[in-house]
Amino acid sequence: MTESHDHAHELVNVPDDAVVNDLYANPGIPEHQWRPTDVDPKAEKRAERQVAALFGLSALCTILLLVSYFVFDIGDDPDVVGGLGASNLFLGLSLAGALLFLGIGIIQWARKLMADHEIVEDRHPAASSTEDREATIAALNAGLEESGIGRRPLVRNSLLGAVGLLGLPAVVLLRDLGPTPNQVKNSGDYPGAGIEHTLWKKGMRVVRDVVGTPIRPGDLEIGDLVNAEPEAIFNGGADGEPLEGVALQIGKSKGAVVVVRMEPDEITPGKGRENWSVDGIVCYSKICTHVGCPISLYERTTHHLLCPCHQSTFDLADSAKVVFGPAARPLPQLPLEVDDEGYLVASDAFDEPVGPSFWERG
Repeated sequence: MTESHDHAHELVNVPDDAVVNDLYANPGIPEHQWRPTDVDPKAEKRAERQVAALFGLSALCTILLLVSYFVFDIGDDPDVVGGLGASNLFLGLSLAGALLFLGIGIIQWARKLMADHEIVEDRHPAASSTEDREATIAALNAGLEESGIGRRPLVRNSLLGAVGLLGLPAVVLLRDLGPTPNQVKNSGDYPGAGIEHTLWKKGMRVVRDVVGTPIRPGDLEIGDLVNAEPEAIFNGGADGEPLEGVALQIGKSKGAVVVVRMEPDEITPGKGRENWSVDGIVCYSKICTHVGCPISLYERTTHHLLCPCHQSTFDLADSAKVVFGPAARPLPQLPLEVDDEGYLVASDAFDEPVGPSFWERG
């Protein structure tokens, strides 16, 4: 019994620290292997030229992006390469090349030219001490010094040039947002061009969406809501033909309206808008002033119009004021009157821009 007990005691005996250290000796850090660029000045210069060349290729790709943007046609007869749109193809390839060469250049710079030595850091609490923060800042400053950016003007200047050029496409591509608000009404290829303009003008008939039929006040009953468009959508093109393509989409996206009929005494007109309705018929932009969703969810008893995207709610009986949701301003109202043939027409254009709000709007 004694021998068995002693043997069991030996099995559960834990080795002391000295034994553990002997069994699991610290292997230490392997001997440092110097890179060719650390010991050979020619290899260092060669690597520096390689990095600069990669940054230069990045800059060249950025220039090609700008050239592609202006050279290739994206209109009704776009340029095609291999069955693909040339503009999208070359814009994508050139932007990919600019970012790829810039990334490879930075990686090569770090691998071949920045300081190369091992760092051992003991674990520390999550909350760093003041001394640790000061040491970190010192290490960052040391890293900047060891990167050699101050004494390698070729690498530094080529990097700054490549990164700087990457900002130009963002500026140039803003041109696709369309004509500026200061451009002349109905200028250029698209009627109603510019942020502040639409197809609506004095005397323009209000017609039903899709079918394009004009609307008489007698066609609408109390509580009716009709999705409508300016008549120019259907005959505003060359020789009185319907608009097509981009011009059609631009016209519809800004000119869409809703026409609602309610009891005249239920309408609270805004200041100066006392004669903007016809027998209880009011007309407002269909484009939500939050982010531009088309809206037509109408609750006839409250005269509330609900946007399905973010639940902005407008009171059409009270100048389409916002009663709920993130929209920042009321829906723009289109003033109405009746023409000589008895059809609803705009007595003037919108007196404010339609669609989402932006910083220039009061």
